[in-house]
Amino acid sequence: MTTGQPGTGKARPTPAGSDAESRPAAASGSGAPAQPARSSDTRFGESPAETESTAAAPAVNGTAAVNGTAANDSTAAVNSTAAKDSVPAKDGKDSKSGTAAKDSKDNSPATGSEDSNGGKGSEDGKDGTPAKDGKGSEDAESSAPPKDGKDSPTQGAAAEAKPPPTRWWRWAGKGKRAGKADGDTKTDGAATPVVADRWEAFASAPEPRPSVFTRAGRAVGRFLIHEWTLATLCSVALAVLMTWPTLRYPRYTLPQDYWDPSLQAWQMAWSGHILLADPARLWQSNTFFPELWSFAFSDTLLGYAPAGMLGSGPEDALLRYNIMFVLAHALATLGAYALARQLGAGRIGAAVAGVSYTYAPWLLAQAGHLHVISNGGIPLALAMLARGHGWSLRHGYRPERRHDGWVYAGWLVAAWQLSLGFGIGLPFAYFLAGAVLVAVVLFYTRRLRTRQPVPFGRRLFVADVLGGLFFAGVGALMAYPFFQVTKLHPYAERTIADISIFSPPASGFVTAPSESRIWGGLHEGARAALPWHPEMTLLPGFVLYALALGGLFFSAWRLRHRLLLLAGVLVTMAFAMGTRFFDGTVTYVPLFEHVPGWSALRTPGRLMLWTTLLLGLLAAGAVTALTDRVRELTAQRIPSWPGPWLRMATLLPLLLVTVEGLNTTPHPVVPTQPAAMRSAQGPLLVLPSNQSLDQHVMLWSTSGFPDVVNGGSGFTPRQLDDVRRASQSFPDRTSVEYLRLYGVRTVVLLRGQVPGTPWELTIDAPVESLGITREEVGDAVVYRL
Repeated sequence: MTTGQPGTGKARPTPAGSDAESRPAAASGSGAPAQPARSSDTRFGESPAETESTAAAPAVNGTAAVNGTAANDSTAAVNSTAAKDSVPAKDGKDSKSGTAAKDSKDNSPATGSEDSNGGKGSEDGKDGTPAKDGKGSEDAESSAPPKDGKDSPTQGAAAEAKPPPTRWWRWAGKGKRAGKADGDTKTDGAATPVVADRWEAFASAPEPRPSVFTRAGRAVGRFLIHEWTLATLCSVALAVLMTWPTLRYPRYTLPQDYWDPSLQAWQMAWSGHILLADPARLWQSNTFFPELWSFAFSDTLLGYAPAGMLGSGPEDALLRYNIMFVLAHALATLGAYALARQLGAGRIGAAVAGVSYTYAPWLLAQAGHLHVISNGGIPLALAMLARGHGWSLRHGYRPERRHDGWVYAGWLVAAWQLSLGFGIGLPFAYFLAGAVLVAVVLFYTRRLRTRQPVPFGRRLFVADVLGGLFFAGVGALMAYPFFQVTKLHPYAERTIADISIFSPPASGFVTAPSESRIWGGLHEGARAALPWHPEMTLLPGFVLYALALGGLFFSAWRLRHRLLLLAGVLVTMAFAMGTRFFDGTVTYVPLFEHVPGWSALRTPGRLMLWTTLLLGLLAAGAVTALTDRVRELTAQRIPSWPGPWLRMATLLPLLLVTVEGLNTTPHPVVPTQPAAMRSAQGPLLVLPSNQSLDQHVMLWSTSGFPDVVNGGSGFTPRQLDDVRRASQSFPDRTSVEYLRLYGVRTVVLLRGQVPGTPWELTIDAPVESLGITREEVGDAVVYRL
């Protein structure tokens, strides 16, 4: 007797012992009927109905039948060959030698075991096999002879074997129930779905459905370990460390100095205050009274207005400035990292680009100019626009990666960057215009060359049109007040002579500012040779130079892309030299004379920002190629123990770039607001008045924002010069009458600032004859006109 393995389709000899005892005995040669198995002998997982129906089925021509229907799992073969040799049937076909036949419907074994994929039975119940529809023939008790007409030696004996008369009702009914239990056939031959799998008890338990809190926790965990979350957190942490101690005493100190930072702290405070109180007065600030468009006398940092809506007073203004100073560094790092990643650089290479762009030594000299430090919107907007258009430097144009949402976001970020000031934003605006023009030309050139439509899409086109119009609209609204200032104060325009004063020589590209911890002391002599070293020390970093040079020969970028980046580096360097590069006749001067707004840029050296970004991309290509090569080497080494050390070696460029960006930036304490400024009524004049002290007055005026005559910016209005000259003799009748005509109602004279000035002798003079009052308030004298 043979049996099959479940699911294998192969037969094997039936094992001896208890397993063999549980099967029905084959009919003997003397014609004795087969004895049904006991109900207690059923196997694990087999129903009693299956056991009894199988045991009670007599063997007819080598196949057991139950009420005319073959048993589901066990069909006894009585052929003498099968009994003696136990040879399994091949290919599932019946043979004269007594091999088993397979049920064509329910794949039940025909070899006398529970689970077998034995031979295939006939369709119409011939040769004693079950009919195709699952029903036995009406003459199941006398099976048909073999197909070849030959009788089996045991056929007669098997035919005489009948079930006991007392159990005909039992095996008939249970046989039907057994067929239904297996779910293979119905009485009408229609297939039914399996009710239960007999091996279900051995299956692993299904994973329980996670709760809402579990799913939320997993989502938060995935967010926290996402690349961009980690990049953002690392950028902020690095900014805090690299700008330290900016956040040590953020309400009392300012980085670099307390002149221009005081002005910019006031700018953020004013924009936030006036947009909440009276947005129509945005450009008519409380300083430079009674000048019009006074908020446009210098870059406005208008994009930081939301931050200016929080808090009030000088201390809050300082806190706000210091926080935005740190966040500006973080945004610059993140933006350059995002751009390098979008162009195809690896993570470490992109980190090198981000750190070198933000903490280049030349930028340490600009620590007092927040509008220069706030440049992170430039690479971030470029990264978003490239992502939305499906373009990267390494992979080219991939239409399937287009997404108009990123295009809208890129134009919004670009507009926000422009709102921070034209000193950095104007070159960015012209770069975007040129990039759009070049992209359109290349797009249609490719379309004409390939004679095939290049995918772009209506949605992307609409996004570019709307985004570009919004960017241009913001630029126009920002430029209008500056054009008004130029019209009212034509002497405020720059000249080529002004540009020449701030144009750096070629030696400036290898000279570091004094704030550089690594190179500051070593380059002291080189700085002394520069006419205006704060704007002429333009070293982007020797490590960055070396990495960019290596990127020309070993890089992840294609050769033509490396050459384009090199050309960009050289061109931007030439423009950054202003009139020092062949007198600027082919570089800066044409821009100054013909490009709208370019004449307002007095410091060509700040174009070094673009040189640094391009050098960072070249360096990112080199570091990416290095990390890719290290990954290949570590994957090939057996054993791979040097792998971790090689991977750590790829962090060396990032470490060197970071170390070269260390600084010694001072953080002086800001002069405390005089008590008289907290309650003084405007319009008022604070004496002494000059460019430096007036910037402190602007910061102090954030308590209530009274109108003040004082003000400091990129240029000084002539009316303010007249007031300063007329007030040199204050208090006397001439100066009092002049100030009254000017609209001034209060004068605050600071005792701590009068030594060495004309007021040193007149501060205590009587004023009763002048028709004004005098009051001591703290360390100041308040005159009410």
